[in-house]
Amino acid sequence: MAVVLAKSAGFCFGVDRAVEAVYRVLEEEEKKEFAERLPIYTYGPIVHNERIVEELEKRGVQVLTSLSELKGLERGIVVIRAHGVGKEIYESLEKKGLKMVDSSCPFVRKIQKLVAEHSKKGESVIVMGDPEHPEIQGILGWGEGDVRALKGLEDVKALPDGEGKNFFVVAQTTFNIDKFKVVLETFKKKGYHTSVINTICNATFERQSEARELAGKSDAMVVIGGSSSSNTKKLYEICKAICPNTQLIQTVKDLKFNSDEAIRNVGITAGASTPKEIIEEVLTYVRNEF
Repeated sequence: MAVVLAKSAGFCFGVDRAVEAVYRVLEEEEKKEFAERLPIYTYGPIVHNERIVEELEKRGVQVLTSLSELKGLERGIVVIRAHGVGKEIYESLEKKGLKMVDSSCPFVRKIQKLVAEHSKKGESVIVMGDPEHPEIQGILGWGEGDVRALKGLEDVKALPDGEGKNFFVVAQTTFNIDKFKVVLETFKKKGYHTSVINTICNATFERQSEARELAGKSDAMVVIGGSSSSNTKKLYEICKAICPNTQLIQTVKDLKFNSDEAIRNVGITAGASTPKEIIEEVLTYVRNEF
């Protein structure tokens, strides 16, 4: 029995940076002996992992879920998560005089700046990604005029024929690279002219490529990550398409193997929001189980 853990499994650079920022701010405030401690907030859950969010909440870190909540604050420190936020959030923080720790992923900030720059020129901008995802909502918050998000290929197909219309196209950092290539080809077939910057994160590309290769060598795949994590869902889709016996779990408690199945090789990967300790728990369990 071989159990292989993907080298890229777990926290990506952006998420790791954001989580570290919250703990650093928290520790700095907890060390204060004479100065008054400031309340600490994150704009949205700092990571798609319930265990970490609950741990932070127990230590007093509160999660803001809307602009109206932010506007209701009088004092405190607000940490911006890796997904980033729209321009209006920055303006509100400045207006309220709140201290901000910006932990937006640099790759996300790059997309925000590109959308702001090209839309300001009057260009029509398309961001490929889930319109309901906070990263996309934040990116759209930097656009002016004709700026929209399309979730995938079906949305592109639903567009009217291009008749030479120009689009500037970028993608969510976790967008599937293979699907992005198909999307761009579809724009071309429909008669659109596109200027494209591939904004899919290198870490995402490597994680997806490694998952694809590992799934091809495995009798069973385990994908670890939060149920609301976009990059985890994409990993699951990639693995499931190659290895039908693929499970998506959040913790080791969710893991189930059919004892009747002939499993010789198990591959394990994890989304960018999955802490090392959860990965280790699953890895240990699988190795002991087989």
